[in-house]
Amino acid sequence: MSENRSTDNAPSRVSIIGYGDMGRRVAHLWIERSVPVRALARSEASAQAQREAGVAPLAGDLDEAAGLKGLELGGDWLYYFAPPSTLDEGDARMDAFVTALESMPELPERILYISTSGVYGDRGGDWVSESDPVNPQTTRARRRWYAERRLAAWGEAHGVPVVRLRVGGIYGDGRLPLERLRRGEPLLREAECGYTNRIHADDLARLCLFALERGESGVVNAADGRPGTMTEYFKAVATAVGLPLPEEIPMTEARERLSPAMLSYLTESRRLDVSKLLIEWGFDLIYPSLSLGLDKQ
Repeated sequence: MSENRSTDNAPSRVSIIGYGDMGRRVAHLWIERSVPVRALARSEASAQAQREAGVAPLAGDLDEAAGLKGLELGGDWLYYFAPPSTLDEGDARMDAFVTALESMPELPERILYISTSGVYGDRGGDWVSESDPVNPQTTRARRRWYAERRLAAWGEAHGVPVVRLRVGGIYGDGRLPLERLRRGEPLLREAECGYTNRIHADDLARLCLFALERGESGVVNAADGRPGTMTEYFKAVATAVGLPLPEEIPMTEARERLSPAMLSYLTESRRLDVSKLLIEWGFDLIYPSLSLGLDKQ
């Protein structure tokens, strides 16, 4: 298996906007390579947690645009992991960030944005590649699509490569639906489930490094290439951690008993074509299947 790393292509510094689970994973990988990492921190508590992890805090708040004006990201490889704002179907956080970029004397060298495969909308179980048109049908997906376009347009106007990862469901340590399984919440009957797509968090973090090392703009689907159903996923997790298998119910009952958020995932079905990721880019997955990804649980 290749190391998925260019030998002559590394940043002098990395900055992360959105220091959540993926931000921490990516920061850790760069620190292992002795690359300095900074991350946006909106509070002193967040800043202290970052310092303890070896990450230098950048004071700022995406929800307060004025506080971003002092950011200096010149020459950095930049990751934007922050979720969109929830006030409308746009993304005020991305708007504020792009406005801040406009005022910087020096620009980031490369940018990566994590989007969602939800921008493709429901495809009735068909395979979908990066060249297919988008059709976001949920508010969540429309916000991501707005942010994608906003950042990509800025990058094109300023000659800064922006890569967009359209990610399926993320699973792995700390990202499993254990509480839902412990509560015994029901699942949609497997025969009525559409297709969903997944990628292990460790593979996605590695891909975040690999994608910026390529130094190219563009879109790539990020999944393991083995779509399944949401019910299959929950049952596999339950088995892996030794929890009882949940009850399966028909869609008519699910509409009454499942949360709107869960129903929004169940009403769309698509399979992500990851030929670009695995063949054109040549990216090696550590966990190319759900069974392998859950093996260490």
